[in-house]
Amino acid sequence: MISLPALHEALPTPHAFHLQNGVQVVSVRQEQAPVVCLDFWCRAGSATERQAESGLAHFLEHMVFKGSENLAAGAFDQRIEALGGSSNAATGFDDVHYHVLIPPAAAAEALDLLLDLVLHPRLEASDFDMERQVVLEELAQSEDQPEDVAFQRLLALSCPDHAYGRAILGERKALIRHNPVGMAAFHRRGYRPTACSLAVAGALDGLDLEAMVAGSALADLSDVSDVAATGAAAAAATPTTAPSAAPAQAQTKTLTLQPGRHTLRLPRLEAARLLMVWQLPAAADLEATAGADLFTTLLAEGRRSRLVQRLREDLRMVESVDLDLNVLEAGSLALLEAVCEPDQAEAVEAEIGRVWQELSDTPPSSSECERAQRLVANGYRFGLEAASPVAGLIGNQSLWGRLEPLQEPLERLRLWTPQRLHDEILPLFAPERACRVLALPA
Repeated sequence: MISLPALHEALPTPHAFHLQNGVQVVSVRQEQAPVVCLDFWCRAGSATERQAESGLAHFLEHMVFKGSENLAAGAFDQRIEALGGSSNAATGFDDVHYHVLIPPAAAAEALDLLLDLVLHPRLEASDFDMERQVVLEELAQSEDQPEDVAFQRLLALSCPDHAYGRAILGERKALIRHNPVGMAAFHRRGYRPTACSLAVAGALDGLDLEAMVAGSALADLSDVSDVAATGAAAAAATPTTAPSAAPAQAQTKTLTLQPGRHTLRLPRLEAARLLMVWQLPAAADLEATAGADLFTTLLAEGRRSRLVQRLREDLRMVESVDLDLNVLEAGSLALLEAVCEPDQAEAVEAEIGRVWQELSDTPPSSSECERAQRLVANGYRFGLEAASPVAGLIGNQSLWGRLEPLQEPLERLRLWTPQRLHDEILPLFAPERACRVLALPA
């Protein structure tokens, strides 16, 4: 086993309870936290979109902030700020979440405001058309960034028959067709008791969380939402976005990554980029994702990591090299980006293959693995110091049925020896398993 430094104090175990409608509420009390984070999670990411719903999950996130039956557009932000708080939201492939950071004394009022906004959005036709332009502009900005285009092309080529290969922002033609009725149907389908979770973390002393939530709109949530879709656009719903008789919750199929080698020439790209992606175990395999986290850190985190040391420090072949682990429900992805001169790109790829072969011939040393473990463990611990990342962590765990003591991810790191990383994780990074895009300046 990899040696782990002892913790001075065990990390807390989240407290959880269920409302009668099935919604799980989870919380962690943080003695030193000055604020409370309220984080509402829902299994309504872009991977749940049907064929005609491209971009609807992210578009809905925008529309939520246009107000509810009780809140005019902009009123939510004004009231949260008046209470001394802040808010934000994010849409991913698998889920979407909305969070508020607020002083403890205002937590109950902030929760009512957040739930009213998220569970009962007012999808006015005039606001819908205006926000559509905002989303289209966001898409245009992404399409104008050659680095973003290259990464999206990598995902499209590696995941051609999967939702992970499609842009979360959606397709322009589909965004133009969307209307409030179709969005309301998507909301009803995804924002349901069995598909959502509420996480609360921070300064919880003095808060009766169970009573606070029991008296909120979350307790009244049912499988039939009362989302209002009003205005001319609602009356003009098209068959492509109207409710259908399909199953209540879209299921994301298992990912099967397509290996291959591709070249892409992009105007205004300042330097060549070698992009590679490997498929790794899905999020539900907690032990394997812990091993993958260790291995990607060993390869490309810090100057002493294998790829950074070889490609940047010793050979000076790259300006930078990064390897990110993206833990996803249908199959995780390890995404590598090496920035280099165009005439060095092929040599960089060959050198990456040599590093893999060296690790295949000889397992990583204990010191390498211990260094990776310290980096992963310390990054995890540092992330637990503030209320927002704690609420995000337990909210996501709760949403996907994986709630556990905060100590457990650290314990899983202990299970990975150098030999086991060599035997179980290294083969997943074999060069022939990767999809590669060489992005070159046009």
